[in-house]
Order: sequence, then C-alpha cells, then structure tokens
Amino acid sequence: MLHTEPQLESRLSEPTGEVIEAVSALEGDILILGVGGKMGPTLAKQAKRAIDAAGVSKKVIGVSRFSTPGVQAGLHAASVETITADLLAEDCLQNLPEIKNVILMAGRKFGSTGNESLTWAMNGYMPGRVAEKFRDSRLVVFSTGNVYPLTPVSHGGATESSPVNPIGEYAQSCLSRERICTHFSSQFGTPMAILRLNYAIDLRYGILLDIAEKVYTEETISLEMGTVNVIWQGDANAVALRAFAHAQSPPLILNVTGPETVSIRSLASCFGRLFNKSPRFEGEESRTALLSNAARCHQLFGYPRVSLGQMIEWVAEWVRIGGSTLRKPTRFEVRDGKF
Repeated sequence: MLHTEPQLESRLSEPTGEVIEAVSALEGDILILGVGGKMGPTLAKQAKRAIDAAGVSKKVIGVSRFSTPGVQAGLHAASVETITADLLAEDCLQNLPEIKNVILMAGRKFGSTGNESLTWAMNGYMPGRVAEKFRDSRLVVFSTGNVYPLTPVSHGGATESSPVNPIGEYAQSCLSRERICTHFSSQFGTPMAILRLNYAIDLRYGILLDIAEKVYTEETISLEMGTVNVIWQGDANAVALRAFAHAQSPPLILNVTGPETVSIRSLASCFGRLFNKSPRFEGEESRTALLSNAARCHQLFGYPRVSLGQMIEWVAEWVRIGGSTLRKPTRFEVRDGKF
C-alpha cells in the first residue's frame, strides 16, 4: 500500500525498462512545458530517473509559472532543472532554449466557462506558437478524449479514426490545439505525437478519488455519465516518454487510457464494500458516455502496469487514512462540456 506522498511520488515516477531504453535512445535533452500541473512533476521525475538508470548524460528541464508552492523545489530535489516562464508571453517563449525533445502539457480546462478567451489562447494559440518555435524538435503534445462526442457505451469507445465532435468550448479549444499543431507539423515536417488522454489517476485527484470520497462521506453520486475510462498517471507518463520514438509528420494520434469501460455504479459498489458503506446514487445511466478505445496505444506499448483493481485498493486506503488531496474534482459527470 501507499501511505505517504513520498511513496506515492516514487511509484508514479518509477520508469519501466522500456522507458529507460526509450529515453536512452533519444538524441538530446527533454523539455517539459507546463511541468507545474497535476501530471508534470512526476513525468519530469520519471524522465530523470530513466536517464540516470540508463547511465546517459541528458537534462530534463521543466517550464511553468510555478504558481503552486513547493513544486519547483521538489523538481530541483529530483535534479530536474526549471525555468519560470509564462508561455503566453512571447519573449518568455522565444527565450527558451532550443531542445530536441519537447513535451507540451500546458493547457486550461477548469474555469473555462466565463473566461473562454483565455482557454482558447492557452489551448489553441499558445500551442501554435510552441510548434513554430520548436519546429526543429520532436514534439509530444497532450490533448484530451474530450475532442470526441459522447458515444454509445455498447460501442466500446471512440477510436483514433472516429469522427471528432467536441462538446463545449473547452473541448473545441483542445481540438484547435490538435489542428494548429498538425498544421505546423505539416508545414515544417516536425515529428509529433498527439496524446488524447482520459482520465489519469493519482491518489490525490482523479475519478476514483472523486467516487471514493463520496462513498466514504455518504454523498450522492450522479449516474448520468455512467461509464468512464481511467489510467494510472505513471503509465500515462510512460506512454508520453516512449511516444517520442513514434513521432511523425503528420502527427501520430493516440488515445491514452486503460483497457476497461468502467461502470461508475460498479466503482461505487467496490468502494462501498471496502468502506462497509452503502453508496447513494441519483439518476440513471445514460446510453452514451465520453469513452475512448486505446487498443492502438496498447498494441504499441502494452497494457498499463497498474491494474484497475490495484488503483481501487490504493485509493480506498488513501481515503481511509486521510491522505492529502489536490481538492480538484474531475467533474467527469459533466455532459454539456461546460467546465
């Protein structure tokens, strides 16, 4: 079990042998834009641990505004270099070093409703400026499964060849990121991989934590978005680091999530048994949900190391012991795209 944040961080940042091999084979250093978010710190640490394990000489450099206290110091303690910068500021962006391998994580979701212009600037305009700046690099660009419409649960989720039809301005702005990056990839021949992620699981945030906390505190759980996909954050980060080897022009697009279509009712019932509590529900499961089929990703990289059952056990124990959380609900139940 994981009982402390250092234990959790260590597990999230543990590289696989395949990640170590992939990082070792990369030419040049790694630059992570938006490293200060929920996933960035453990991605940077995983990259650095892989470099150290491979015995090669490469830098991992993280760029962020670093508005969350302690994140920058934690990265420095892990021998990750940092640059404080606002990526929307042109001088900050242009002053970044030329690095061969770039991961773009920076973006905006929550708070989009009421400030849509900033969301479009962060999710569309800024990635275009990044793609132009790093035209001679290899880029891994984080996107979201929200670019797909709600699909019938019985269909097993959207594939990369499914039509996109994003609901709401957040999702639309994320599709603009993909389209603009694809444009610059085609214009400059920049190798890229675009990762449509949903949903990453840490013990401090994520859908499993949202459900577990509601069961534990006996709050009502909405069933309208009755099914979801999840993946351990460490496994999602491993995909990002291995994706450099598959970057191409036009970009490779990959759905990144776990193999299961996960029932919210079933999840709550699992947590109920672990907590000896009876979940409370409202509404009924809809026939459609935001679901992705990641078979192509699993074919390239194998199945995630951390299983759904393991994640459930870890999250339940974390809630039981009162482990720290980010207090950032995923709002997975939203069906109108308004975040």
